Amino acid sequence: MLSFRHVLLLALFIGAFISLPVAGQKRTATKPNIILIMVDDMGYSDIGAYGSEISTPNLDKLASEGTRFREFYNNSICAPTRASLITGQYPHKAGMGYFDVNLGLPPYQGFLNRESLTVAEVLQQNGYSTLMSGKSHLGKDSLSWPNQRGFEQFYGFIPGASNYFDIGEYGKADPVVLIRNNKKEKLNPGEYLTDKITDNALGFLDEQNKTAKPFFLYLAFNAPHWPLQARAEDIAKYRGRYDIGWDSLRNERLKRQRELGILAPGQSIAARDKDVPLWNNLTYDQKQLWKAKMEVYAAMLDRVDQNIGRLLSKLKDLQKDKNTLIVFISDNGAQGGFSNNQRKPTRNTGPIGTAGSYDYQEQPWAYVSNTPLRQYKNNMHEGGFSSPFIAWWPGHAATGKLVKGTGHLIDLAPTFYEVAGAQYPTTYKGHKSNSLPGKSLIPVITGTAEEVHRPEGIFWERAGNRAVHKGNWKLVSTYPSYHWELYDLGNDRGETKDLAQQRPEIVNELSGDYFKWAEANGVVDYDKIKPAQAMVIPGQ
Repeated sequence: MLSFRHVLLLALFIGAFISLPVAGQKRTATKPNIILIMVDDMGYSDIGAYGSEISTPNLDKLASEGTRFREFYNNSICAPTRASLITGQYPHKAGMGYFDVNLGLPPYQGFLNRESLTVAEVLQQNGYSTLMSGKSHLGKDSLSWPNQRGFEQFYGFIPGASNYFDIGEYGKADPVVLIRNNKKEKLNPGEYLTDKITDNALGFLDEQNKTAKPFFLYLAFNAPHWPLQARAEDIAKYRGRYDIGWDSLRNERLKRQRELGILAPGQSIAARDKDVPLWNNLTYDQKQLWKAKMEVYAAMLDRVDQNIGRLLSKLKDLQKDKNTLIVFISDNGAQGGFSNNQRKPTRNTGPIGTAGSYDYQEQPWAYVSNTPLRQYKNNMHEGGFSSPFIAWWPGHAATGKLVKGTGHLIDLAPTFYEVAGAQYPTTYKGHKSNSLPGKSLIPVITGTAEEVHRPEGIFWERAGNRAVHKGNWKLVSTYPSYHWELYDLGNDRGETKDLAQQRPEIVNELSGDYFKWAEANGVVDYDKIKPAQAMVIPGQ
């Protein structure tokens, strides 16, 4: 009997054959279009479909009409996440085991190597138009820019962060250096970067519609990454919403997560972060400052959702909404730390949210964003690298289904290649291609499986932080300590009970798996390669 996967591929082939044009007739694309949407530094609970009070009706629509995962994992920080997402490789294998910084060894060279093919390169060879708008962060050298790695159209910025306004009422911000197809551009006064990223994506779709090809669009928003800057009308929606403080807000989100099924019955929640002060212990002025930060953060995500609504309207206008797969994720958990003692603002010449300000969400609100999980960006506990995952594919994705999932970034490339019926080449432009370690998510997205079948497990290492996820077991250590902690994620995703002492045989098994993976991927002891001035990530 044919499997669902074989039936799907056969249907795509037959559809393509039937649509072959007769003489003088314009050919129409039948292969599915693919859109990957990623936001930046957004926590697990920050959209409505995962428990948030922030208004995200368009994402909530995709969730109600598609499939959500409880467990989907990124690489805990920007550049390594983007390397895995765009190549299907673990970050070290792709050349970005640390960041977009060259530490002198191939797994840590700070830009994508040629053996790791991008999704754009593969899909372009298989008849797709390849489009990108947003944050790249895959290497500073122009040879690593999107147009040189398979994207026919690109608009966005190359480094890890950008201001959202170029010139504002409260003084001139640092220049926003943007690239459109290898040429520099800038924002005009009054323009907002989230809107411009979408404007260009929609323009690319209009231009692409003149062809008969299917398309792959990678829409990489930088919101809600710092600096906290938003349009005044969006901030106004949230005035007063966060007067209740972080503990009350976290309780609201936990209640909604239980109602939605995001927090499964019997699951633990992370212990209260001892570094987060009690809201009622703050002064009046302190509360005014803190609630303003979250009002702007919410406004930034609200604007992202508005722009996703614009994208959905464009698909409908182009009559491509019935034949498009959309995947939505975040690149890491919300960022912890306190800016007053680690990462200081570069300027502060206006109220929070304006072009002249430069503020961060910081740990108390990040603690809420990552509900119900533990820890923050750049940490291998669940809050550091867990992301919402929504897959919307009319006629294919299971409607309104919430599953365990247990997917990882390395699974996106094989998923897209299966959807596209694309062949992954063994060599590309004279380089032998790295094999793909991930699994297609199609069985889970379409409702024929509850989670990815992956007996070998999933692995992480970044700046000395390490983790293994195998079955329900999670092994994790946090640099500078190399002490392993062990958790049973089947009932303790909040990571409240370290079972390493009780289950040494599991620790031995998973640590053995880790070191085999580390050797195969070129992972080096962080103490041996640690840069003289390591990156400052608040909270670490």
